[in-house]
Amino acid sequence: MTGSGAIKSNSLVEQVVSNTIDSEIRTKSFENDYRFDQVFNNVLSKPKLLYVVEAMGGGVFTYIVELVNHLVDNFDIYIAYGVRKQTPENYKEYFDSRVNMIFVKNFTRAISFNKDMQAFFEIKKIADQIKPDIVHLHSSKAGVIGRFLFSNSGIPIFYTPHGYSFLMQDRSKIKCYIYRKIEQICAKCNCTTVSCSYGENQETLKLTRRAVDIDNGIDIEKFNSLISQVLKDRKQETNDGRMRVFTLGRISYQKNPELFNEIAKRMPQIKFIWIGDGPLANELTAPNIEITGWKSREEALSISMSCDIFLLTSLWEGLPISLLEAMYMKKPVVVSDVIGNRDVITNHENGYVCDEIEEFVEAINDTYNHRRYAMNAYIDVVSHYNINNMTQKYTSLYKEALVNGEKVFFKKVAKYNQLVKCS
Repeated sequence: MTGSGAIKSNSLVEQVVSNTIDSEIRTKSFENDYRFDQVFNNVLSKPKLLYVVEAMGGGVFTYIVELVNHLVDNFDIYIAYGVRKQTPENYKEYFDSRVNMIFVKNFTRAISFNKDMQAFFEIKKIADQIKPDIVHLHSSKAGVIGRFLFSNSGIPIFYTPHGYSFLMQDRSKIKCYIYRKIEQICAKCNCTTVSCSYGENQETLKLTRRAVDIDNGIDIEKFNSLISQVLKDRKQETNDGRMRVFTLGRISYQKNPELFNEIAKRMPQIKFIWIGDGPLANELTAPNIEITGWKSREEALSISMSCDIFLLTSLWEGLPISLLEAMYMKKPVVVSDVIGNRDVITNHENGYVCDEIEEFVEAINDTYNHRRYAMNAYIDVVSHYNINNMTQKYTSLYKEALVNGEKVFFKKVAKYNQLVKCS
């Protein structure tokens, strides 16, 4: 038995996701996609692409895995990386065997002049050996080190913040000021910033005109296979008939467990599930909250599929993969009004964007509209927020930078941003 917010359909697989893309999805167009295709072309083959990734965990890890596995047919890919607590133990198994993995032992999350300088020279040595045609830096630490290292190399350099550090609300005002100043200085380097959401791109344009946004996307084919496997292996679960609201991720300040807990306390008749663990797990005190701890990909998906509504109370985001996956599973989504969330969800069209606790409660209770909004969200993922769309744009972007040189490429970036601005 499912809660009143569940999306019902004819078959077991259809309860989770429909593989049929109807004419509404096929004909739906995204203006941003059209502008991108107007500007960038795809012409070269098999250049060497070096990814520098310090934050190899969580959503960034998923993003990197999906992207490089789809780019490897057209590029020789090398990843210089660090690991975090959230990095899976078997992380190498996630990557295509053709992807070259190079561990940077001095990559650390915290700022350390000594370690950061050692990482600088490690990456320099790696680049000297590989001689990449393109370098793409991911997250703030790699972005700072890499932009100074490669700025005058003559190589096309790209940087994706995955959420700017100066927007993180768990930092002091002084630290955020310093982070913003560092980004302003680095933005003067010879580099193009590729944001993963519209909102992040708007922040980037305050720092530099060399900015493009390519929205995150999920691998629908792979996700369907995983869903089928989970359904096949899934054990019969007992359900007490209550609506089930879930979220997924590290229980940290960013994810705002305090608000999640307050919402649960206001709705004792509903079961709330947090898939994950973290340092602020002690803030989830409501008796109707279950903390699952860290689960395997398959286990986490199985729990998600058994739930009715996806809730995201974050204080800041890039563009969360967990949100896109929930949308594809046709789960009604209720999110906080922050960059990343509000770039994907339009209030009362494909979900709910909330500020106050009363708005979250009202959205969860609005079962009359859940099905319609969830279907709209599903359509958005199928037609826009998917890995094929994302890969095609990155391939075009990289190859355009190689073919036409610095001046022509910069003019095309400016043209693209002008088209977006005039819309």
